[in-house]
Amino acid sequence: MSLSARPVLHRNFHRLAWFALIMTASTIMFGSFVRLSDAGLSCPDWPTCYGRVTWPQHAEEVIGHEAAKIRPLETHKAWREQVHRFLAGALGIEILTLALLATRRRRWGSTAVITACVLVATGIPLYMMGMHVPASIIALIGEAILLIAALRWTNIDLARAALLTLAVVIFQALLGMWTVTWLLKPIVVMGHLLGGMLMFGLLVWMAWRATHMPITLAEAPKLKWLIRAGVAVLVAQIALGGWVSANYAALACGGGSASLDNFPRCVSQWWPPHDFKEGFTLWRGIGVDYEGGVLDGASRIAIQMAHRLMAIVVAVYLLWLSVRLFRLPSMRGWASALGLLVVLQITLGILNVKLAVPLEVAVAHSGGAVALLFVLVTLLARLRAPDAEGGKASAASTAVQAG
Repeated sequence: MSLSARPVLHRNFHRLAWFALIMTASTIMFGSFVRLSDAGLSCPDWPTCYGRVTWPQHAEEVIGHEAAKIRPLETHKAWREQVHRFLAGALGIEILTLALLATRRRRWGSTAVITACVLVATGIPLYMMGMHVPASIIALIGEAILLIAALRWTNIDLARAALLTLAVVIFQALLGMWTVTWLLKPIVVMGHLLGGMLMFGLLVWMAWRATHMPITLAEAPKLKWLIRAGVAVLVAQIALGGWVSANYAALACGGGSASLDNFPRCVSQWWPPHDFKEGFTLWRGIGVDYEGGVLDGASRIAIQMAHRLMAIVVAVYLLWLSVRLFRLPSMRGWASALGLLVVLQITLGILNVKLAVPLEVAVAHSGGAVALLFVLVTLLARLRAPDAEGGKASAASTAVQAG
């Protein structure tokens, strides 16, 4: 099939993909708000909140409930966590719809999707009854069904991308469950953030491919490799940012003042005492409450310094890439957007330190990462080399029917 041929899709697929994309960005941003306001454990049970579908309004409503023995009710935080779960649930339904539409012409396509979702749904009541291991195993079997189907099929009708996105949503639900069960374990919190970004990236790619608005350039193959490298360094920096947040290391170098001692220096030094080994120990067992962080100062400094050093690498590369793209007349709009977003991210990162991580600035910093990922994945989805053969949609459709 020609790379520029239009995928064989349901007529409303692109609309649903864009809607899911907006929902995903909103859920990521709200998730950052929940995490940064220390509300991640405000509902100690899952998927309910102190046994309720919504959340309790008064402390006396949770008296005697098992969750109340784990953590006292904080109503001003509990609603944030539960609303985030509602958003994630609605997003899951939206992506399930996309998967069903994308696989509707595949042999056993709908069966694979529905079977996987039934298995996941079966695991939820098992988890609520305290059968955590069986619940996780059943959900992972559902994941395996989706991944096997995705690897087996082509992507002409975006079936592979849709199934991978659904698999990510399901794994995100597991990570959300483990975030509560394992008391904000940093590797889980960071994984939850990366999963959200992966889901967002897949939806950006699907939405543009379904909309079919290619940018045709002779240099497209080379540019796409450069952009893939940009995505790689950006994702690495997002992971480090998630590790900073999960380990409460944002102010490890000091903060809350305009002094140079907290930025660009760290605790008044250019290279302060640090402990990278302890700071980047990914697994520390289960049962520790990580709210507020458990690492010492040297370990948190190591995490913060790693994030800053990687920020330099990312900023230099993405600014160079924006200049490289700006030389092409048809790319100047996207190049300008990329360069401006990089500068904005740097500014927000510095303000986080100088202003002692105000909630609105920290959430905006997360939003900047989402916006950068949108620009880069958009370019990957839209850039095409000139295609002399033209589209062969009819042959591709026949291949889809054969499944």
